[in-house]
Amino acid sequence: MSPELISILVLVVVFVIATTRSVNMGALAFAAAFGVGELVADLDADGIFAGFPGALFVVLVGVTYLFAIARANGTTDWLVHAAIRLVRGRVALIPWVMFALTGALTAIGAVSPAAVAIVAPIALSFAAQYGISPLLMGAMVVHGAQAGGFSPISIYGTIVNGIVEREHLPGNEVALFLASLFANLAIAAVVFVLFGGRKLWARGAQTVAGPAPQAGAAPAKGDPPTPGGPSAQPSGTATQPSGTATVVAAPTDAPAGAVSLTPARVATLGALVALVVAVLAFDLDAGLTAITLAVLLSTFWPEDSRKAVGQIAWSTVLLICGVLTYVGVLDEMGTIKWAGEGVSGIGVPLLAAVLLCYIGAIVSAFASSVGIMGALIPLAVPFLAQDEIGAVGMIAALAVSATVVDVSPFSTNGALVLAAAPEVDRERFFRQLMVYGGVVVAVVPAVVWLVMVVPGFG
Repeated sequence: MSPELISILVLVVVFVIATTRSVNMGALAFAAAFGVGELVADLDADGIFAGFPGALFVVLVGVTYLFAIARANGTTDWLVHAAIRLVRGRVALIPWVMFALTGALTAIGAVSPAAVAIVAPIALSFAAQYGISPLLMGAMVVHGAQAGGFSPISIYGTIVNGIVEREHLPGNEVALFLASLFANLAIAAVVFVLFGGRKLWARGAQTVAGPAPQAGAAPAKGDPPTPGGPSAQPSGTATQPSGTATVVAAPTDAPAGAVSLTPARVATLGALVALVVAVLAFDLDAGLTAITLAVLLSTFWPEDSRKAVGQIAWSTVLLICGVLTYVGVLDEMGTIKWAGEGVSGIGVPLLAAVLLCYIGAIVSAFASSVGIMGALIPLAVPFLAQDEIGAVGMIAALAVSATVVDVSPFSTNGALVLAAAPEVDRERFFRQLMVYGGVVVAVVPAVVWLVMVVPGFG
C-alpha cells in the first residue's frame, strides 16, 4: 500500500473516531499527523509543524477575543439595534444585508477570511437575538464573501487571473467574477428558503425597542432598566396576518430599554472600525490587529474584559489547527499532488474535469482555497491544450468548486463562523456546518461542471 493511500485512510479513521466517540477531531488529527509524519512520511517535528496554521490560529484567537469583549460590554447589542434601524425593521432582510456587506468587502480587495472575521460576529449576534438560524446566517456571510471574491481587483481574482496568464491559458476576468457571483447568489437563495427565510417573512409585525436582556440578567452598564423586567412586552406590538414580512419598528425616540452608547462601547466601535481599516487599507494581519485592539480595550476597561479570554473558542481552535496540521502533512508528503496527477492522467477530458472539480472542493474544505486553485489549474493544462474543454468555463468551475465549500467548519471561513456564534451548542452547530459543507461538496462541483464546463465556454 502506497504512503499516499495510507495517509488518506488514516484521515478517514480520524473522521470515524471523532464522529462515533465524540473525541475532539483536532486532537485526533494532531496524533495522526505525528504518527503518519514520523512512521509513513519520515518527517521530523519541523516537517510536521510546517503545516500548522499559525496565521489562522492568531486570527481565530484575536477576532473571538475582540468580539468577546464587544459582547461583554454590550457593543454587539448596540450594533444589532443599529442594524434594525438600517433595514427599517425588516429582520428578513438582515441575512441579505450581511451577504451584500461581505461581498462588497471582498470585491474591493479584502481577503475572504478577513471579511468574514469582521462581519460574522455581528451577524451571528443578531441571529441569536432574533431567532434566526445560525446556519442560515453563517452560510449567507460565507457565500457573500465568495460572491465578491473573484472581482478583477479582488485577492482571489488577481491570483487566479495571474495563474491563467502564467500558464498561457485564455481567460476572462468578468466571466470568472460573474460565475462566482451568480453561483453563490443561487446557493444563498436556496439556503434562505430552506433554513428559515420564509418564516422570517411570515412573522407578524413586532415592535422592538432594542436587544432584550437575557432572562434574569441585569441591564448592561449604561442602559436604562427595562420596565417590567425581561418578560415584559414592549408597547405597540401588533400582529399582521401570516405571509407579511417581519417588521421591527424602530422608534425615533429612545424608548426605555434601548441600548445606549457608553465610553466603553464607543471605544469598542472605534476598535472594530480600526480593524476594518487596518485590514483593508493597510493590509495588516487581522489576527494580530484584533489581539492588539483587544488588549488596549482590556487595559482601560478590565472589568468588562475579565471573562473575555475564557470565551475564546478554544475547542474550535484545537479542532481547526489539528485538522489543518494533518492536511499540511498530506501536502508535505505529496498526497494532494498524487491525487491530482492521477485524475489529470485520465483519457476522457470531461470526466477528468469533473473529478478535478471534486478534488478541488474536497481538499479546499480542509485547506487553502487559493493553494488548491494554484495546484489544480496547472494540472488541468494538458487536457485544456487539447481544445476539447473550454478553458474559461473550466477555470471558472475550478474556482467556484474550490471556494464555495469554505462554509465547511474545517476551512478558515467556516471556522470563523463556528467560533463567532454566541449562545449555541457548538458541537451541534459544528455538525450542522459539517453536514451542510458535505452537501455543498457533493452537489456544487457537479452542477458547475454541468453549467460551465460541458457547454464548452471559452
